[in-house]
Amino acid sequence: MLDIKFIRENADAVRQAARDKRFTCDVDRLLAVDADRRQLQQELDTLRTRSREGGERIGQLRNPKSGAYREALATGKSAEDIKADAAQTQQELNDLKQQIKPLEEREREVLAEFDQLMLTVPQPADADVPLGADDTQNVEIRRWGEVPRFDFEPKDHVALGEALGIIDIERGVKLAGTRNYTLRGDAVLLHHAVLRLAMDTMIARGFTPVQVPVLVREEIMYGTGYFPGGRDQAYLCERDNLSLVGTAEVSLTALHADEILDEADLPIKTVAMSPCFRREAGAAGKDTYGLYRIHLFDKVEQVVVCRNDVEESKRLHAEILANAEAVVQALELPYRVVNVCTGDLGQGQVQKFDIETWMPSRGGYGETHSASRFYEFQARRLKLRYRDADRRTRFCHTLNNTVIASPRVLIPILELYQNADGSITVPKALRPYLGGREYIGRA
Repeated sequence: MLDIKFIRENADAVRQAARDKRFTCDVDRLLAVDADRRQLQQELDTLRTRSREGGERIGQLRNPKSGAYREALATGKSAEDIKADAAQTQQELNDLKQQIKPLEEREREVLAEFDQLMLTVPQPADADVPLGADDTQNVEIRRWGEVPRFDFEPKDHVALGEALGIIDIERGVKLAGTRNYTLRGDAVLLHHAVLRLAMDTMIARGFTPVQVPVLVREEIMYGTGYFPGGRDQAYLCERDNLSLVGTAEVSLTALHADEILDEADLPIKTVAMSPCFRREAGAAGKDTYGLYRIHLFDKVEQVVVCRNDVEESKRLHAEILANAEAVVQALELPYRVVNVCTGDLGQGQVQKFDIETWMPSRGGYGETHSASRFYEFQARRLKLRYRDADRRTRFCHTLNNTVIASPRVLIPILELYQNADGSITVPKALRPYLGGREYIGRA
């Protein structure tokens, strides 16, 4: 969420951000409602002040020991006169309450619309974010690793997995419908190995592991910016007003919601491994094959909460991106990093870098990681604050990045490490987690 003062002073920039990010946001209506809100607040403040002062005066006029009562007597007023003054003040107070009541009702309506409109405002992207309509206009920054060439006809991950008896899409669909799957045997071991590698890497780099809920209150989804815009992508438990998360980012970022932290405790660096749930609404016909776009997966997510400092945010953004690259490099998977364009950014992101890993079956790079920074967008919604050295209360900055997501990452692992006989060479970095095994499917 943006500061309304920023929106007032930078209305054109916010309008442009909505166009660039392809978000529907009626800035003019928001500013009009904001003006109504401020006017109502001013009127109510005036009336409430008069009402409070009137109440205090009545109390004094009805108390013979009060200074106001004695002053009234000193001017020659009788007890009956003072009683009449109190009655008149009471009538004025009653009139004020009659004026306040409809204004309060109007204020509730205006505040409800104001809050709803504020939830639709996108944050302008940073200046070095490329303009573009969608992911086809993301800008490549660098590549790592060599794309291998096979001296045999390579198979895709589904064919490999089915031949080895370790992936069963058909039974997954039977159990839970489209975009579901089952992993068996060595695929399960490989799945857990990449997650363990990611967790161990992050812990070694100073991140605190946290076990978090994946079923959260809807307020937390609003606070992290996933609602209202992404509501149709979430699995809802309406009876309990809870939602399944699509990433542990939600729970990790909201850990300190409604708190005021000490600056000395920042940055807070946490990592969590969790199941993730996504409806993929509106994605029919897109990336439907195999394990690429599915409803349930496991992910290791890193989150940073830091000071309200742009340069520090940028430095930490580079750090969390490097953490993810370290894991992909350890797996020796060729990848590229892209600077995500405006049309492919989320509502609150000021910049995002994606890691796309080479997937032979797709004939190109496929997204496996996203590293985002938000400045204070999420923190404002969550009331996530800290007290700086001058004892001022400020909103934190937040960042997050995928460390690894599986089984999507199994696509490049299986396809790039396949052998002519249909076996899979286990990446060296994963062998300690598989008892030293070098191959899957070879005796």
